[in-house]
Amino acid sequence: MPSLFASYLRVYEPLTAFDRDRQVFWRRYAREGRDLGPVDGPVRQRTAVLEALGAGWTRLPDLPDEAYVLQWGDSLLVCPWNLRLRVAEAALNARDGVPSVLADAFVPPVLAGQAKAIVEDWRSGAKVLEQGVPRVHEQIATWGVPLRWFAFVDLEEREFSLTPEGRTLRYRTEISKARRRAHRAVAVLRKSLGDAPITEAVEEGTRWLEEFHPRSIVELDYGGLVNLLPDDDLAADDSPGLVAAGLSALSRGDADDASAVYEKLVERWRAVQLLERCN
Repeated sequence: MPSLFASYLRVYEPLTAFDRDRQVFWRRYAREGRDLGPVDGPVRQRTAVLEALGAGWTRLPDLPDEAYVLQWGDSLLVCPWNLRLRVAEAALNARDGVPSVLADAFVPPVLAGQAKAIVEDWRSGAKVLEQGVPRVHEQIATWGVPLRWFAFVDLEEREFSLTPEGRTLRYRTEISKARRRAHRAVAVLRKSLGDAPITEAVEEGTRWLEEFHPRSIVELDYGGLVNLLPDDDLAADDSPGLVAAGLSALSRGDADDASAVYEKLVERWRAVQLLERCN
């Protein structure tokens, strides 16, 4: 279920990445100003999921198509939310690790069956046969930023805002640059560490990036985490630079420098993760 204390990795695609009907819909959606920005959007998503799962638990409702909209130069790009899929995943996740009696009380088997069908259809159903594998445009991580995400962006792409109206920390880059960095990271990690979990995680992220239109934009957004970090820590955050330094150390065989960088990153983000226990 979406959390207010989460970070996001998003891909915004140009309208040409969608079929004709979707292009017309998203163009009108943007023209009418129906979209919310990345600051207010997560709250809307969380509210939609909670309301959908609280409506008697008899069926998964139809939900409106929503998206983040980004004007990049002369191009209009969108990052769809896929709310129906998110509700289905939240319903299934609500049953995980819960005794069957309680699971059935919260998410009855008939509802769980509907949710499972939606997720399976999304991954391997008729849509795949007709249109190829559907793309999930947004990944969400609660109480931290996965270290592998930092391999896709550069410190110079940082956008930082600290004003009375709000706080923002994000990185935006062309997907072609993100893919080059991802492939380089995989090559370095595979040569240095082999089939380590971090190698597999970066490989998975690299495959995900390959699903999208070549003129897409990748965004790493600290989201609600900016409300957990002091101003000085936000201003000084250089996590993408540290990841780049660690990869550079690995590529030249300097294991000591790579370990020092990794330990610094882990310590930094563990402090954020520990806040979950205080919540």
